[in-house]
Amino acid sequence: VQLQASGGGLVQAGGSLRLSCAASGSISDIRAMGWYRQAPGKQRDLVAVIVVGGSANYAGAVRGRFTISRDNAGNTVYLQMNSLKPEDTAVYYCNAVRDNGMAYWGKGTQVTVSS
Repeated sequence: VQLQASGGGLVQAGGSLRLSCAASGSISDIRAMGWYRQAPGKQRDLVAVIVVGGSANYAGAVRGRFTISRDNAGNTVYLQMNSLKPEDTAVYYCNAVRDNGMAYWGKGTQVTVSS
């Protein structure tokens, strides 16, 4: 499975960004896709995850501001980020998990929120 993320950038506090992650390769048995983020000097943390069937879960810090979704084919996952805060600044990583438990990571995309 290959994951190609895009959509990061620089935005002012209160602004919005939309991240995209396109999956290719052996994707027929992907059971979940999600986004993680890692700020400088901190661990990589879950932001949001969506599973087959559409159920989604969010980290408390982003719930109500971020929305994760998948296209109908299930190949692409999006993260709509609204009301961005400086503390959302991080490198965002796309993640996919197959039925066999194997996890895959995309290259990170930088999100910077200025105050």
